[in-house]
Amino acid sequence: MAFSKLATGLQHIGVPTNDIEATVAFYTALGFEVIFRADNNGELVAFMQLGDLVIETYQNFKAVGTAGAVDHIAINVTDVDEARRIADAMHLEVIEEGALPFFERGVKYFTILGPNREKLEFNQRY
Repeated sequence: MAFSKLATGLQHIGVPTNDIEATVAFYTALGFEVIFRADNNGELVAFMQLGDLVIETYQNFKAVGTAGAVDHIAINVTDVDEARRIADAMHLEVIEEGALPFFERGVKYFTILGPNREKLEFNQRY
């Protein structure tokens, strides 16, 4: 099986911030709606949506404040465990994996590095 059989589109774009309230205010002024907020072990998180586009912003005080500061692109998959098996079979570099208590029933994910050291997250909401 290939990733293309599991992927259904963009899940979200991850943008770190040093000031979550200013970031939320900026995106809501552009028309985004906050669809979920959480405190993830002291790191404040907000998911905001405009049409089909979702931005996850999280206050980690590590935002570089320059162009190219997007942290990751998350791809929605129907079966994250199968996606992980494919990644392993392809010998892709998995740098992170886990589950988070976001949305109604949580999410499970893993992250790989692309050829330019970009982070791609494969994400399944339950």
